[in-house]
Amino acid sequence: MKFEALVNPSVLTQPVYEPGKPIEDVARDLGLNPAEIIKLASNENPFGPSPRAKAAAVAALEHGELYPDGGCFRVRQALARAYGLVPEQFAIGNGSNELIELLGHALLRPGDQVVMATPSFIVYKLVALLFGAKPVEVPLVNHTHDLQALRQAITERTKLVFVCSPNNPTGTANSEAELLEFARALPPHVVCVFDEAYAEYLETPPDLRPLIAEGRNVVCLRTFSKIYGLASLRIGYGYASTEVAALLNRVRQPFNVNAIAQAAAVAALEDREFTEMCRRQNAAGLRQIEAGCARLGFATVPSVANFILVRAGDGVRVFEELQKRGVIVRPLKPYAMPEWIRVTVGTAAQNERLLGELARFA
Repeated sequence: MKFEALVNPSVLTQPVYEPGKPIEDVARDLGLNPAEIIKLASNENPFGPSPRAKAAAVAALEHGELYPDGGCFRVRQALARAYGLVPEQFAIGNGSNELIELLGHALLRPGDQVVMATPSFIVYKLVALLFGAKPVEVPLVNHTHDLQALRQAITERTKLVFVCSPNNPTGTANSEAELLEFARALPPHVVCVFDEAYAEYLETPPDLRPLIAEGRNVVCLRTFSKIYGLASLRIGYGYASTEVAALLNRVRQPFNVNAIAQAAAVAALEDREFTEMCRRQNAAGLRQIEAGCARLGFATVPSVANFILVRAGDGVRVFEELQKRGVIVRPLKPYAMPEWIRVTVGTAAQNERLLGELARFA
C-alpha cells in the first residue's frame, strides 16, 4: 500500500506556502558572495532587532536547558501595559501565523466559509483549506480592501472574515472609521480577524479595542517579526475578549513560544525609541523608492507598510535578473499580478542599489 493511501485526502491537495529565498540559498545557487546580496523580498526589518532585544535574547540563552514559560506571563503582562488591557486578553503564538491556524482549530469545520480579500496574505486561504472550509475571495478595489463587498460575501455559513490592514502584498490600509464600521455591521455568527502585522509602520495605527469592549466577535493579530525585527525568533500575539483568548490558549501546543523569543519580545516592546526610528526610516525609504521608480518610469502603489509594489513589466523576469545581481525581491505572479514585484524597504544604501539595478529595465 502506498503511503498516500493512508493520508487525509485533503492533505494531498493542500497548497504549500513558498517563502522568499534565503540569502544563503541564492548565494549557493548563483555562485554569489552572500555578503554582497541584499534581501528585499520578505518584509523584514533591515535594522534588525533593537540592542535591548538582542541583549535580552542572549541573557535568556544562559538557561537554555529549561523549558520556556508555557503561559508567556511576562509577554502578556508587557502587552497588557502597552494596550491598557488585561493579560488574559492575549494569546501568544509562534508568529502570528500560528494564531491564524489556532483560529482554524478552534472555529472551522468542513463546510464552513472563510471570507478574505484577494490578493491578501495567502495563509488565510491555506488555513481555510487545511480545515476543510471554503475560501471565499473578494477582489480588492484600487489595491485596497473593498469592505462593502466583503460584507456582501458573508452568508449563514461564514465563520471567519479576515481583513489585513495594511494589506500584504499591496501595502494599502483602510481607515480606522472604515474598520470599526465594518466590524459593527457583521452578523453575530461571524468572527472578524484584523491582521495588523504592519500596523506599527502607521504614524497613528487604528485603535480597534472599542470593538472588544463592545463585546464584538473580533480578534486582532500582531507580530514581532516586522518592525521589531524578530522574524527569526517567531513570536506574535492576538488580543481579543478574555473568552476568545482563552479558546486560542486551549488549542495551542504547550511551550509553543521559546524563552529566547519571549525575552526579546518584552525588551523590544520597551524600546520605543528604536521602534520609532525604524518607522521614520521606513517612511523615508518609501519616499526614496517611490521617487526613484517615478524617475525610471515605473508605476508604484502608494504604501503605508514596509514594502511597496513596483510595476516592472515581466515581474518574473525582473525578479530573476535582479537575483542574479544579488538583489532579492518578490515576484507577484502567484498573486495573479504578473507585471508586479514587491520590494521591501531597506536601508537608504540598499534602496539606492535596488534603484540602480532597476534602471537596467527602464
